[in-house]
Amino acid sequence: MNAPDPIRTEENPHTGASMDRVLPRSRSRRWIKPALATLAALLLVTIGWQAIPRGLAVRASELDIAPVTAGQFRDELLLRATAAPYESVMLDAAEGGRVEAVEVRDGAMLKKGELMFQLSNPQRQQEVLARASDVAQQVANVSTLRAALAMGRSEHRRRIADLEYQTERTRRTHARNAQLAQQGFLSPAAFEESRDTLALQQRLLDEARADAATEDATRLTAIAEMDRAVGGLNAGLKLVRATADALAVRAPSDGRLTDFHLIVGTSVKPGERLGRIDTPDRFKLLAQVDEYYLARCAPGIAGTAEIGGQPVEVKLTRVNPQIKERRFDIEIEFKTAASPKGLQPGLTVDTRLVLGQPAAALLLPDGSYYADSGGAWVFVVTPDGRAAERRTVRLGRRAAGQVEVLGGLARGERVIVSSYQGFGDSRRLRLDS
Repeated sequence: MNAPDPIRTEENPHTGASMDRVLPRSRSRRWIKPALATLAALLLVTIGWQAIPRGLAVRASELDIAPVTAGQFRDELLLRATAAPYESVMLDAAEGGRVEAVEVRDGAMLKKGELMFQLSNPQRQQEVLARASDVAQQVANVSTLRAALAMGRSEHRRRIADLEYQTERTRRTHARNAQLAQQGFLSPAAFEESRDTLALQQRLLDEARADAATEDATRLTAIAEMDRAVGGLNAGLKLVRATADALAVRAPSDGRLTDFHLIVGTSVKPGERLGRIDTPDRFKLLAQVDEYYLARCAPGIAGTAEIGGQPVEVKLTRVNPQIKERRFDIEIEFKTAASPKGLQPGLTVDTRLVLGQPAAALLLPDGSYYADSGGAWVFVVTPDGRAAERRTVRLGRRAAGQVEVLGGLARGERVIVSSYQGFGDSRRLRLDS
């Protein structure tokens, strides 16, 4: 049974009234076939578009991919520390000169005061001679002043003694004249002359005493100043002699001589680093830490160091907050006074510092991706393993080679944990085999 022909409503051109018109079946099918063809083409284009690979092409073999796992987050800082002497005394040349003799060799055990090497410096010897000559000259000058003082005092004593004798004779004469004047045997004029002579003689005696005292004080002041000058010259002479004696360089402390390579005949400049003396049996550990941990590192943090296969307790003692190449320096000491046996300067030691207590968490391995993204996003591999898409995540603490996942990732998802530096601003990666 055939289907009825389609009916179309049209307007009568003469009367304006609507009327139904039966269309032939061949005309109704004319528009259906192109529509079906267009729909099929769109479907093919969509399937083809989905089949075309999209994203930045990278080799999967060149990437580090790790799954998100559930486990215990160990809040620890793993380090490769280097053993260093606990204390070191630097050997810098106090004086310059030519090396005349070397008494010790690098690596030798030294005792404080032991002669290490001998320098020669003719200029220092000349300075010693010049200072010694200055001191001798000043000492001679002081001696001359002291002799002049003694001679002056002797002369003043003789003169004052003579004046005292003359004054005493004049006083006795005046006393007799006073008696004679009272008895009327001496004229008033003669008595006045006797009185004036006594006053003059007394004045001469007083002036002589004052002059002697003034001259004595002046010469004593000059001698004191000369003594101070001689003392200063002697101090300078001692300093120059000590400088000359420093040409014979001795060990400032007990310990092992390190980085010492002097040979006879070489020249040494003042301030030149010649080596160091290390404590032989006590060590500390030095390490560099990523700047991420700066706020969490503080003196007193405990940990362990593996030495000879055995764990040894240590503690963080110093943090240098200065950042160099995104890292900072720390110092670690052993909790015991004696350092473990088997340590040598420069030996690398695996060290673990405990920053907090362990806790259950989703975990990712630590890697270069964290620094490249700042922990704000990662590339997550699609289930089919053919691509990786950029996804915003929340990452927490980093420690012991692990990163704490706080959000944005599920257990079992795989994440690219190698460097993202070559990916630019790409939001999707195509993983080629």
